[in-house]
Amino acid sequence: MPLESIPRLLAGCRAGGYAVGYFESWNLESLQGVLDAAEQTRSPVIVGFNGEFLSSSGRLAPERLALYGALGKAAAESSSVPCGFIFNECPDDSWVLAAVESGFNLVMPADPSCSYDNYVRRVKRIIGHAHARQVAVEAELGELPWGTAEAGAHQGQLTDPDAAARFVEETSVDLLAVSVGNVHVQMSGEADLDLDRLAALCSRVPVPLVLHGGTGIAPQSLHAAIRLGVAKVNYGTYLKQAYLKVIRSAVAGESGDPHDMLGRGGPRDVLVAGRLAVRDAVLERIDALGCCGRAG
Repeated sequence: MPLESIPRLLAGCRAGGYAVGYFESWNLESLQGVLDAAEQTRSPVIVGFNGEFLSSSGRLAPERLALYGALGKAAAESSSVPCGFIFNECPDDSWVLAAVESGFNLVMPADPSCSYDNYVRRVKRIIGHAHARQVAVEAELGELPWGTAEAGAHQGQLTDPDAAARFVEETSVDLLAVSVGNVHVQMSGEADLDLDRLAALCSRVPVPLVLHGGTGIAPQSLHAAIRLGVAKVNYGTYLKQAYLKVIRSAVAGESGDPHDMLGRGGPRDVLVAGRLAVRDAVLERIDALGCCGRAG
């Protein structure tokens, strides 16, 4: 089916009291694993790729954004459940604007290093370009701390409800990601959210709210957040952890025939192992969002 419009996808969430999951992909197998789980549970879903990673100058080979856009759009349109398609968390505006032209129907400029006024200006420019092409825009206010030891510089900053309301009014952004105790790259353990702050945000901000760092949110906090009105939850770390665990095991049992391990699609194929690992990881998390069965 065609890409599902983001406003329509999130209107369904708000009307039905559930959240849609964004389960981040990084290759064809992970993308298919997400869709396998969404179709198995009849869940609307958002698929996509990480814009910060793809645009990074530290990559050993430059990426072709048009290829990722065509791949993700075709994958979403092949699905039997409603799918949105996001270019997630990118600090480079030129890449965000290119993503608007490359098949994504949701883009997210994200740059915690810039000032509030500069971010407002940049987001407004992107929104003017994106909305003219029926592409929605997600922004963030506040900064998530990082769960990795080497990310000590990322201490995080909680989202202020008054500032969030002002930001949405100034920019006309479609979705707002907030920092309320959620953590980026939470490698183990779970944390509770600041539900009082989240309730204040939900009461002040008229657009759907988003929680990044879904991997490390305690289940009881997640359920409460969705009841308050959170409409989108992002997952990435958990999926990659599951994928890497299975791939390492599959490679350790190397077959003598390389085609058995790459391309034949049988029990020794590491690509299939990765796809199934992502599918199973999504299945372990998606029910908590309340979206299962909502695709009809």
